[in-house]
Amino acid sequence: MNVIELLKRMAEDLPHGIALIDTSRGAPRVTDFAELDAATKRMAALFHHHGIGPGDAMLVFCPVSLELYVILLALFRLGAVATFLDPSAGRVHIQRCCALCSPKAIICPPKAHLLGLLSPAVRRIPCKFSTTFAVPGTIPLSKSAMLPEHADIHPVSKETPALFTFTSGSTGQPKMVVRSHGVLLAQHRVLQATMGMHTGDMNLCTLPIVVLTNLAAGAATIIPKMDLRRPGVIHAEALLAQIAHHNPSSATAAPAFLDALADACIETGRPLPGLAKIFCGGAPVFPSLLRKLRVAAPTAEITAIYGSTEAEPIAEISAADIGAEDLSGMSRGRGLLAGLPVPGIELRIMRDQWGTPVGPYTASTFENATLPAGEPGEIVVSGDHVIKGYVDGRGDRESKFVVGGKKWHRTGDAGYLDLSGRLWLLGRCEAVHSDSRGKLYPFAVESSALLMPGIRRAALVSIRGMRTLVMEPAPATRRISGAEVRRRLSWAHIDSVKLCPRIPVDRRHNSKIDYAALRRRLDSLETAE
Repeated sequence: MNVIELLKRMAEDLPHGIALIDTSRGAPRVTDFAELDAATKRMAALFHHHGIGPGDAMLVFCPVSLELYVILLALFRLGAVATFLDPSAGRVHIQRCCALCSPKAIICPPKAHLLGLLSPAVRRIPCKFSTTFAVPGTIPLSKSAMLPEHADIHPVSKETPALFTFTSGSTGQPKMVVRSHGVLLAQHRVLQATMGMHTGDMNLCTLPIVVLTNLAAGAATIIPKMDLRRPGVIHAEALLAQIAHHNPSSATAAPAFLDALADACIETGRPLPGLAKIFCGGAPVFPSLLRKLRVAAPTAEITAIYGSTEAEPIAEISAADIGAEDLSGMSRGRGLLAGLPVPGIELRIMRDQWGTPVGPYTASTFENATLPAGEPGEIVVSGDHVIKGYVDGRGDRESKFVVGGKKWHRTGDAGYLDLSGRLWLLGRCEAVHSDSRGKLYPFAVESSALLMPGIRRAALVSIRGMRTLVMEPAPATRRISGAEVRRRLSWAHIDSVKLCPRIPVDRRHNSKIDYAALRRRLDSLETAE
């Protein structure tokens, strides 16, 4: 089934129900399901008129907005493939990505068409669309208003590609991740079951893939007024005013966004109004953030969701289900509690062999290769919403294996299952510190450190074989005692504690530690004593 069928169903059953409230450009633009469906048909007509059809890849450089989802859904309708890459990754990355997907078209704001000056691969793309006014050699999207609606829906199988995204392997060569229509539908089912979105709900959302689930469930999405490329940077007053005005029943966002929002609420003494549910995902969700959110939104049910690019979601836990014993365990180095695996996913722990291909297995040999409760290893998963492989098999050997004909994905994350079947995270397999004293897992130390007052971020790194904890002080923190930190973390045998005014984080969610960037600045950091 084509993903667009879900929107068609909502346009028929709930034509005047709110689909999107886009505040990204200032004054809110409210679009109901019938209007969104009609806009999608007109956009599909424009693309079809210019030769875009089944299987064609279109590079999409467009901020999260109403227009983005009109474009995306129009491409689904045609059986074409929306293709996303990070233009800030540089010319070489763009060249390599374009070589993998051979885009037939590109769509972006006028300024972004300057990419063609830097990239021969972009210049060679035959069809170019502009999101606003036309620049020489481009077609403005506004022309869609003059065309009759393209109502046809191209039939697809569950293996038909719907989305291409790119990630980098250990060699730096991009890998093209394919989300098929079948994977998107399966992901919708799992996310809806996990988040409980239903017709009439309203969700403030900064995670683009969740918007598709909201649309399919008949729930309204508020796109906040902010630069979603920098979710950790918000205008708190404007955002709180939006929440008060539209009164969403839930919010779904990355940790950096919710951390900044919670800080604003706590500083001003104004709790988050009206939110019944808060979902946090896209990066590790530590207890320190959950604690803040419970203060900022005391009546909300707060849920942390763990997943990865290739498998979203994997596990989830409500903040209310993290007990005193769990917090004590985290402070003693047990790691970060991620909760029970979500319905629809199979999860096992294998001996950590990250970097070495494994399998294939029979059912019995795989059972022998997995670890019992309490033993840490590599987290592996399988399910209908888990990406089965990469284009041309690039990256499959290092991150996929087969069990009795079924494809499994290696997350590259270390963790273990407790006796209750809950997943505990220990950090990336490649970041585990090994020395004569044994193995030390990043999240074991970082989760514990973040339970201490005055610490905003923490990162475990190795400096010339020394176990080094780097800490970013919370705002207004006067002093952090390295000796006291080492005393509280005596079980971890930390050799050195350093202070960093701002620990570098990933560009996408502003939430994951960028360990490579941090190592480059270690020599300039002050030692905390």
